[in-house]
Amino acid sequence: QLQLVESGGGLVQPGGSLRLSCAASGYSLSNYHIKWFRQAPGKEREGVSCMHFHDGSTYYADSVKGRFTISRNNGENTAYLQMDNLKPEDTAVYYCAASRSSCFTDFRSWGQGVQVTVSS
Repeated sequence: QLQLVESGGGLVQPGGSLRLSCAASGYSLSNYHIKWFRQAPGKEREGVSCMHFHDGSTYYADSVKGRFTISRNNGENTAYLQMDNLKPEDTAVYYCAASRSSCFTDFRSWGQGVQVTVSS
């Protein structure tokens, strides 16, 4: 079974940057669509960004477009989410997830989540 572990969260001031990592084990991440989700207190989980495994094409939610960048390093079996110009509304627990099907369904492997707090 594919296992995912996130890291890189923390407290950052508005306008700052963080890079989240999603380290995979058990299987090669290169065969999976990788998606980052987030869930803020009292809100539903939302998809933030996704990368298709077959062509590397990417998807971003409108709220993060131009500020977040998803990437992957197949050699390290790790995916990343570079977050720049962070805003207080980006505060949430961030999760990475993997699907063999698409960027929109069948996410069977999830990380444990990592807290990102944007505050002055």
